[in-house]
Amino acid sequence: MDGCLACDLAEGRRELPGGRVAETAHWLVEHCVGPLGLGAMVVKPRRHVLHVWELTAEESAELGPLLARTAAVARALVDPAQVYVCLWSHAGWEPVHLHFVVQPVAGALRERHAKPGPFLQADMFRDGHPPDATAVAALCERARAMWPRVDLRPGATDD
Repeated sequence: MDGCLACDLAEGRRELPGGRVAETAHWLVEHCVGPLGLGAMVVKPRRHVLHVWELTAEESAELGPLLARTAAVARALVDPAQVYVCLWSHAGWEPVHLHFVVQPVAGALRERHAKPGPFLQADMFRDGHPPDATAVAALCERARAMWPRVDLRPGATDD
């Protein structure tokens, strides 16, 4: 859909720093273009979808495992204290292309922000500092290389 940021990035109508990280039959994984930090990724449906209840059975079946894999890759890349996984689907009060943000949260963020969770994300948007495009490209290259081999077992590490 023209004019939709998520669709424009997926279709190459807007530049996507780092390029696509991974894809499945129904979902795309990209580095976040906003100010949520290096390693924050977006998991979004290939088709333009505004609401979770509009997902097909096939899209729904892929979602859980894909979110887990994306969080595992984020953990391996950034070594965070936590990885947030949250739904984003508004621009103002208007529904937009459904997407899940998978955000690694390293301890260093504690030094710059007073509170975690949605407070941290709101602060990061207020600050408005997206990560350096060169750093994003390098991180995405590493993410693509590790994608098929990341270990999803609890407590596992990728060496």
